[in-house]
Amino acid sequence: MKEKIKKFELFLKSTNFDRGIRLGVAILVPFAVFYFLGYLEYAPAVVLGAALNTPGDIPGSTKQKVNAILISIGFTMVITAGILFSKPFLPLLLLTLATISFVASLISVYGFRASLVSFSGLLAMVIAFAIQKETTTEILVQVSLMGVGGLWYLLLSLLFQKITPKKDQNQLLSDSLFLIGAYLKLRGKLLTQKNKRDTLLKQTFVLQNKITEKHETLRETLLNARKRSGRSRYEEKQLLIFVSSIKIFELIEAKYLDYQVIDAIFGKHKKFLKAAKKLNKIMGNHLIHLSELLIQNNKIPPKKTLIDALSNANEAITNYLDTLKLPEAREGALILKNLYDYQELLLQEIRAIRRVMANVQKPSKVSIKKKDSQQFLTLQEYSLDILVQNFHLNSTIFRHSLRLTIALIFGYVLGLIFDIQNTYWILLTIIVIMRPSYGLTKERSKDRIIGTLIGAIIAVVIVLTTQNPILYGVLAFISIILAFSLIQQNYKSAAALITLSIIFLYSLINPNTFEVIQYRVLDTGIGAAIAMVANYLIFPKWEASNLKQILLNALRMNKKYLLATQELYQEPTIEKISYKLARKEAFLAVSNLNASFQRLTQDPKSKQQEFQLTYEMVTLNQTMVSAIASIGTFVIHHKTTAASEEFNRVIHTITHTLESACNHLLDKEIEDTDTTTTIEESKDSLLNTYRKLSNLRDENIRQGNTELDIKTLHGLQEAYLIANHMNWLQSLSENLKEATKKYQLSSLNFLKGS
Repeated sequence: MKEKIKKFELFLKSTNFDRGIRLGVAILVPFAVFYFLGYLEYAPAVVLGAALNTPGDIPGSTKQKVNAILISIGFTMVITAGILFSKPFLPLLLLTLATISFVASLISVYGFRASLVSFSGLLAMVIAFAIQKETTTEILVQVSLMGVGGLWYLLLSLLFQKITPKKDQNQLLSDSLFLIGAYLKLRGKLLTQKNKRDTLLKQTFVLQNKITEKHETLRETLLNARKRSGRSRYEEKQLLIFVSSIKIFELIEAKYLDYQVIDAIFGKHKKFLKAAKKLNKIMGNHLIHLSELLIQNNKIPPKKTLIDALSNANEAITNYLDTLKLPEAREGALILKNLYDYQELLLQEIRAIRRVMANVQKPSKVSIKKKDSQQFLTLQEYSLDILVQNFHLNSTIFRHSLRLTIALIFGYVLGLIFDIQNTYWILLTIIVIMRPSYGLTKERSKDRIIGTLIGAIIAVVIVLTTQNPILYGVLAFISIILAFSLIQQNYKSAAALITLSIIFLYSLINPNTFEVIQYRVLDTGIGAAIAMVANYLIFPKWEASNLKQILLNALRMNKKYLLATQELYQEPTIEKISYKLARKEAFLAVSNLNASFQRLTQDPKSKQQEFQLTYEMVTLNQTMVSAIASIGTFVIHHKTTAASEEFNRVIHTITHTLESACNHLLDKEIEDTDTTTTIEESKDSLLNTYRKLSNLRDENIRQGNTELDIKTLHGLQEAYLIANHMNWLQSLSENLKEATKKYQLSSLNFLKGS
């Protein structure tokens, strides 16, 4: 019960509920004002204008938010006018419907914010079918009042932002820490749960993508919104938490272990991994707790549990050495030590977040040059060329625009033929459910139908219990607020609440409530069926056909990241901006690849080209970016020796192999050069460096020198890490090369059959 109360409290304090309240105020105030002025008939148009322009009100820079809402206002006004003026002429109406549907959908090529403006336009188009205005004056008044409503909502949004200026950023930071905490716990499970690794890895793909999306939004919000006069103390605090959250995520990514080696070394001694696993769990839970405190503003929990867990992980290394003895225990002990060092760094960043949250008035200063910070922003281009480049059937958005247009025309004509009472409900269901990917459309269709049925059942129970119009109005108002609050978190619940609000609103107009419920359920089912069939049959764009380009980008970014890490290793005293940028781009590329794989799993099995091979390539790319990150993280946090010629030769071979993998995907001819002898000699030389240090250490122990100084320890760690990771990376690149070769051959056959 306590946990449920806490979740409810977090929901009430969340920005999602805040936006729901914002919509509620945007609806209630116009009705109240026009009622007291005696012009209540004008209120619905103003409220509609406010409601239609809420989608563009998402976290981000104020400038982009204002621009999005202003464009949305103009867009919805023009679209509404177009439909209303076309209504008397069926051929013109169908042409207008087709044009608006296609154009509004196509502007989604300009990114997520543009897709929300697109949705506002489509929503305005559908709702215009329900508006009964015939004369030019009536139409112009309706459209003008909608514009006023849109401006009213923009003013209200800016007012809420003024009252709680950092609430969006706080929510994003909270969500980010929560996801990272869950991800850290998941990575701990990978250490020992051998039989569940495939399932756990697929779960990590989902979390990685969500974390990357949150960080991209936070970059835009925190870095792009810096004022010329500098940051406030609270902004400084948020930026510090954000920087630490990025470091934690990158550290987690950097410790993607070779689990085959882990299983081989600790197969019979997994008990020594339990302390590290438990530390991951405790740190993950602590991050989740901190994420909640960002919203609740309660006291920071004590750090003793964290310190004790870290101490236990260190003690596990000693116990392992005492049990297996040197030199047999050396390799396992080095793995445990490297793991411990990484977890210690994680704990330092968690404690940094704790300090910032506990001391808002005097946060440490973080110095980020404006020129450098701009390089980390993924800027959306809005040129006409982007639209032109997507004007072909190979474009996913272009196909979706055509598909949606045909589905909407079919739905409307179907409604005319069978004289369906509220045809626009069918159209509304289509635009809400239909997405570029089949899997997401299928998922939303299921949630929409289930949610509608739940809402209809609840409405039936309430109608049978009471016939109170005032209660219907109150419930409709509350339902729409909660629906808007939950639409991003739980679409099924939001669909149920939307159904409730619509039924109660119609019940105020039409006393035959059961007829309204019946039509609502029927029209939702028809719209969902049209959306599903259209996605499957009309210009289908299966994820398998998109994957190649995304995979190609991941390979190129991994290659770029590897070369940046090589440069860092050669000059470790300077942590270069180029390395950080390459790291960010590689993480983002692999995250996009993970997201593409998730969409692939939702497609029909007959359309999942080489599923297992694709999964292998996704996993190989993820493992590669983490292995590269391990080297970079070690170099940044340790004093290292100079990069050897052997290291550089292996790097050259790996990058050449990755380039060959890219060429396979591009179907280019490849001139393979036999570097087997050279690469094996270089890898042996790197391994010999570790062996020499290991033998020297054994000799010192035999002579009674059992104390291990930091320099020797770091030398052993470095030699072991570099030798093993170079061997690992070379093997990964070869596997990727072979996998891409098979994939390209299979791809040609698949595309012929599509």
